[in-house]
Amino acid sequence: MKINQKLLSIAVIVSFFSSAGFASAFCPICTVAVAGGVGLSRWLGIDDTVTGIWIGALTVSMIMWTNNWLKKRGVKVWGYQAMTTILYYFFIFIPFYKYEILGHKLNKFWGIDKLVLGTVVGTFAFWGGTACYSLIKKKNSGKAHFPFQKIVVSLLPVIALSAIFYLITR
Repeated sequence: MKINQKLLSIAVIVSFFSSAGFASAFCPICTVAVAGGVGLSRWLGIDDTVTGIWIGALTVSMIMWTNNWLKKRGVKVWGYQAMTTILYYFFIFIPFYKYEILGHKLNKFWGIDKLVLGTVVGTFAFWGGTACYSLIKKKNSGKAHFPFQKIVVSLLPVIALSAIFYLITR
């Protein structure tokens, strides 16, 4: 019986991704992918705080990527970095709220929705790791100490906090 439930769940996820519409200003496929990832992580038994940590880290990464892309293209709009940040979080949390992924009374930790808490923690963890990498690189004459140091230093706090929250919430 478990195999049938798993096959049914996989079929629902595949059909959910297949039914996504065309790309627009904010790609609905991305929203579906993130929502599907949350659903898959719930199905696998991963707590929403841990899932949120990775959503927060991914969001910061996308914000940084977008702001660097805009900067390289000479965008000189006042506050574009803040606007990019606000828009990314808006486009993450509004669909989660709309589809009732956020806001359940029993899905709270420390009085905060687990997904929101995880996203905030992941945001600061990844941002802090990236800032730490910049400091390390600056002290080493603008060079990394080893290949892929940027990835390792940026993700280390995210991985550590994921492990801590996994142990706390299991």
